[in-house]
Amino acid sequence: MKISLIDIGSNLTHESFASDRDAVMSRALAAGVRRQIVTGTDLVSSLEAFGLAAASPSILSSTAGVHPHHAHRLTAAVRAEVWDLLRRDEVVAVGECGLDYFRDLSPREAQRAAFIAQLEIAVTVRKPVFLHQRDAHDDFTAILEEYARDLVGGVAHCFTEGPAELADYLELGLSVGVTGWINDERRGQRLREALPLIPADRLMVETDAPYLLPRDLVPRPASRRNEPSYLPHIARTVAQLRGETLDSVAASTTRNACRLFGLKDW
Repeated sequence: MKISLIDIGSNLTHESFASDRDAVMSRALAAGVRRQIVTGTDLVSSLEAFGLAAASPSILSSTAGVHPHHAHRLTAAVRAEVWDLLRRDEVVAVGECGLDYFRDLSPREAQRAAFIAQLEIAVTVRKPVFLHQRDAHDDFTAILEEYARDLVGGVAHCFTEGPAELADYLELGLSVGVTGWINDERRGQRLREALPLIPADRLMVETDAPYLLPRDLVPRPASRRNEPSYLPHIARTVAQLRGETLDSVAASTTRNACRLFGLKDW
């Protein structure tokens, strides 16, 4: 039986895919990645992600939101357009939203305000949140605690932290997205410690393509561009580190993604 996976976070709107996006999508399907959720990080990319999902609804869905890097751009007009996108069936989550105190490309006050605004949208439209957090754990969890009870769910996208942070996220009812960070035995040690502690019904897998190319991928592409077709490689490492079979990880992560994002054609 062929493996079947869902990549819950791919950046297909990224310029690196502009010249061969159709081929990238074909390679993903051939590798067993049956659906991708294309990430929106600002209004432009959210509109583009929706356009891709609308053109290929059997294999793509999308998110709509404003990444903390762009939080200072979340005007009332942008918020209204994001809201409108979230009325579409192809758009399955609010985000990428959250806090990023590592780069601080938007003022922290603006980040917090944008995060709260998008959580409020998620509560109203009844769609889950696709979450980003870097070096902002305390503020991130404090804000989420105010909304967790009213949210329909959420996923900590590209989780890279350890058991303590994982416990906080699980307490908040979040699912956890694991990327090729797990394939890096140097940077990914804390994640490797946390991975076996993620309940099977909260685990999802993603590439975050074109970012986070798995370090142990052989052969490595000359471009160093990550692709959704590499998701089985990530899932295989997840399975090995959890002491599970690849088939069981594929089945559970697909089931979890379908449940969280309301994917009804699976």
